[in-house]
Amino acid sequence: MSQQLTLSSLPLFPLGTVLFPDGELSLRVFEVRYLDMVRKCHQAGAPFGVVALESGTEVRKAGAPQEQLHNVGTLANIEELQTPQAGLLTVRCKGSERFHIASQRLLGHGLWVADVTMMPADQIVAVPDELQSCADLLANALQSLRERAPDSSVIQTTPTAAQLNDCAWVSNRWCELLPMPLELKQRMMSLDNPLARLELVSDILEKTGISR
Repeated sequence: MSQQLTLSSLPLFPLGTVLFPDGELSLRVFEVRYLDMVRKCHQAGAPFGVVALESGTEVRKAGAPQEQLHNVGTLANIEELQTPQAGLLTVRCKGSERFHIASQRLLGHGLWVADVTMMPADQIVAVPDELQSCADLLANALQSLRERAPDSSVIQTTPTAAQLNDCAWVSNRWCELLPMPLELKQRMMSLDNPLARLELVSDILEKTGISR
C-alpha cells in the first residue's frame, strides 16, 4: 500500500465557496494576510489550499468571531496573476487534488496554515447509460454559457469526449453550476465515489426539472 502524501504548513484561503478538482476560481486579493501569501505561492509555483467556511466571513472584520473551516479542501494552482493597482491582485486558479486537514493553526497576522493529508484522486468511472442525459445536458449548458459569455476564460474550453464520459468531471461541473447550498456542495466534493456523486446530481436535476 502506498504511503499517503502529506503537506506541512499549507497556506489556506477560506472562502464562501467550494473549489472542485479541475474547477476554475477567480479571486480579487486585497487583504494583507493573503497578498504576500499569494505572491510567494506564485513565485514558487506552489499551490495554496481553498477551504469552505463553516462560519465567519471571507473578509476579516474587527471584533468578528474566528473563522471555522471545513476539514476537506482542494489545492489551488495559480495559472494567472495580475496587479491592476497597488494593494490588489487578480488571480485565476485551477483546482487539483483534494486534501483532509490533520491540524490547523492561525498565525499572528491572520493567515491560516494546516498540515494536510492528500486524498486519493477520483477514479475514472465511465458515465453509465442511465446517467448519460447528465453528460448531454452538461454539454448543452456549457455551450450555452460560452455563447452568452464568449470572453469568459472559465467556460471557453469545449469539454472533450473523455471528460463528458467521466462521472467525476461531469458531476463536479454540475456541482459548480447548480444553485446548491454551500453545505451540500461541500458534501458532494468530499464524496470519494464519483458515481454516487453523479447519481446525486441526477436526482437534483430531476427535482429541479432541468432534466425534463
